[in-house]
Amino acid sequence: MPKTSAAVTQADYIKAYRIMLLSRVLEEKLASLYRAGMIKGGVFLGRGQEALSVSVGTHLHRGDIFAPLIRDQAGRLAFGDTVLDTLRTYLGSQLGSMRGRDGNIHRGRPRDGYYAMISHLGAMIPAVSGALFARRLKGESGVVGATCIGDGGTSTGAFHEGLNAAAVEKLPLIVVVANNQYAYSTPNSRQYACADLLDKAAGYGVTGHKADGTNLLDCLQTLRRAVHNAREGGGPQLVVADLLRLVGHGEHDDGQYVDPKLKASALGGDCLALAERHILDQAWATAQEHAEWRREVEMEVNSTADRVRREPAPDPEEDDWAALSCPEYREHYATS
Repeated sequence: MPKTSAAVTQADYIKAYRIMLLSRVLEEKLASLYRAGMIKGGVFLGRGQEALSVSVGTHLHRGDIFAPLIRDQAGRLAFGDTVLDTLRTYLGSQLGSMRGRDGNIHRGRPRDGYYAMISHLGAMIPAVSGALFARRLKGESGVVGATCIGDGGTSTGAFHEGLNAAAVEKLPLIVVVANNQYAYSTPNSRQYACADLLDKAAGYGVTGHKADGTNLLDCLQTLRRAVHNAREGGGPQLVVADLLRLVGHGEHDDGQYVDPKLKASALGGDCLALAERHILDQAWATAQEHAEWRREVEMEVNSTADRVRREPAPDPEEDDWAALSCPEYREHYATS
C-alpha cells in the first residue's frame, strides 16, 4: 500500500487513547442511566471497538464528512462531538442539538459534515457517496467521506449499491467494516461465504486494507493510510478490522450466543486495556498519570450528567418545530 507522509507519533497515540478512555467512561455512564430508567430507547455500546472508531474520527479534517454508527462514540468525540451534547441527546434535553425530538443514535450536525445515522445496515454508504458526488459537482476538492458498518451490514443491498456507485465514480469514500464476528446473533459463517470480507474490495475494484481492531497503533496507521489514499485521488477505500464487541448487541441483550472460544482468543482482547498497557510499557505515562486521566474524565462525565438531568425536556405545547421547513408551506397545509 502507498505510504503516508507522516507516521503515527507518541502524541497521536496518547491523544487517541484519551478519547477512547473518555468514550468508555461516557458509555459506562449511559449504561448506568439506561438501567436506572432515565434513558428512553436503546443504548448500544462500542466496548471493544473504540480503537477502530477513534482512528476514523481522528484522521478526518474540518470540511470532511463522517457518518458514524451505533458503536462509534469514540469516533464521534474525535470528530468534534461533545460529552454535553451526547448526554443532552440521550437524556432528551430541550437544549441539545436534537432538542429532545429524536432517538439518541440519530444525532448529528449535517451542516458540519457530521451526518445523523439513518440506519446502521449500509444506508449511510449511498448517503455519503451522494454527498461526495455533490461536492464534486460544486467543484470542491480535497474532501473525503467516511462511514462505518458492521460485518452483517455488508450483506445488504445498500452496501452493494453505495460501494459500487462510489467505485464507478472513484469517489473519496472510506468504508470501515468492524468485523465483530456477529450480525446481532448471527455468526459470520451464516453471513458470507468468502474467506475474508477483505476479498470484497477486489470484487468492487477498490483498495482494501486490513487492521487488527484490538490494536490502537495498527488501527491508527491503517486509517491514516486509507484516508490519505482517498484524499489523494485513490478512490474508495475498504477497511476491514477484525475484533469482537465485548458486550451484547445493546444493553437489552446479554450476548450469551457469543462463542466462548472467541472471547478467549486474541479477538476478545480489550483494545482500551491493551492500549493502556502499551503506554505504560513504552514509559509514555506512569500509572499515576493514567489514574489522573481517568479521574478527570469521570469528573467531566458525572458533572455533565448532573447538569443535563436538571435541564428542561421539550414541551409539545410550546415547540415550534414542523416537518416542513418553509413557513409558507406550513401555513398552506395548516389551512387546507
